[in-house]
Amino acid sequence: MQSPYSDSVDLRQTIIEACLAMNASGVNQGVSGNISVRCQNGMLITPSGIDYSKMTPEMLVLMPLDGAEMAPGQMKPSSEWQFHRDILLAKPEAMSVVHAHPIYCTALAMNHQPIPACHYMVAAFGGEDVPLAGYALFGTAELSNLVVTALSSRSACLMANHGAVVTGDSLERALWRMTELEALAKGYVISLSIGTPKVLNSDQMSEVKKAFENYGLKTS
Repeated sequence: MQSPYSDSVDLRQTIIEACLAMNASGVNQGVSGNISVRCQNGMLITPSGIDYSKMTPEMLVLMPLDGAEMAPGQMKPSSEWQFHRDILLAKPEAMSVVHAHPIYCTALAMNHQPIPACHYMVAAFGGEDVPLAGYALFGTAELSNLVVTALSSRSACLMANHGAVVTGDSLERALWRMTELEALAKGYVISLSIGTPKVLNSDQMSEVKKAFENYGLKTS
């Protein structure tokens, strides 16, 4: 899908503000998260290891999606650039990818526990669960393959011993999904601590997805 976004100072500043918002909300900590947005010349992605409060628009990295070499003179992109690129290639409807280390999502990922249909909002991520991508070293092609597979029919997944990643048809939608995902993870972890969560069945989740269509909440 052709992106409506051009590489501009405004878009770069919007990405920086999204990074700051992630940390302010507690969804991410330090410089562990990263954000990409599809644009007309490829994707814009946050640079590696830069404090968000010190990030400036020219630090954002423009990377091609077609395998071409990056333009010279740019900063080093996030170490997770590979799965950002591969997700955008695999999901043409996605305009943004957000990766973070939310505490409750990461706790489940440490235990290799996906999120089942413990709450109807799980359907907002495209199915009856939020799946878990298997473990691989950060920044590797192996991790990218695992994440892309986990997201094949979903807009969010947990990453084993790592964190979480979401997609959206806009940066705003992707940020909303990350916040909602962490809320679901927190509820699930707390419910596990006081008993056994009751999981909605396939018929009930199908009803939810149909209701979302009328409500206007996109799940793709």
